Amino acid sequence: MIDWLESIDRSIVLTVNSWHTPVLDEIFWFISARWPWIPLYLILLFMSWQYLGTRKTLLFVGIAAATIAIVDLTSVYFFKDFFQRYRPSHHALLTHKLHFYYLGKGEFYKGGMYGFVSSHATNFAAMTVLVGLSLRPRYPKLIWILAAISIIIAFSRIYLGVHYLSDIIAGTIWGGIVAYLSYRFAVKPLVLKPIDKSLSEF
Repeated sequence: MIDWLESIDRSIVLTVNSWHTPVLDEIFWFISARWPWIPLYLILLFMSWQYLGTRKTLLFVGIAAATIAIVDLTSVYFFKDFFQRYRPSHHALLTHKLHFYYLGKGEFYKGGMYGFVSSHATNFAAMTVLVGLSLRPRYPKLIWILAAISIIIAFSRIYLGVHYLSDIIAGTIWGGIVAYLSYRFAVKPLVLKPIDKSLSEF
């Protein structure tokens, strides 16, 4: 069963990676980077401020930062270090079959040694669930927009040859679970309930 799943994982990453072109390389490298998404974070911060106000936004940002830190650190120091599953880019049977993004000076992007789970998928899933649910009363479609962005970013990791689909799925599940718990037990009682109560007074 495990061998069958691994063969599917390998087939998917080889297939997606084989679609490479110089243009797509640049597009998905850009999407996979962290800094291009800074404007999105600023927009989400502004939306939070519009809905929550200054004091509650600061509290919400603190909870969100703690949540992202938890899922990011556990994705590396628990999952990657514990399972030690090689990325396709470092797998002896796959690395010579894959195309990698050229960094220059003879170097190619292959990521770290281990890839289970995907930190990109974990972090963006956590952001999608936490921010999407927290701001849903004011922005009901936001969670779907963030989910679409998360899928595109996850796809870029497979395209670049540094993650299997199972790395993405597991990371998404883990990030979503932690974010939902954070929303349920921190954001709802500490940030949103006072807002609901104040709105009900009008």
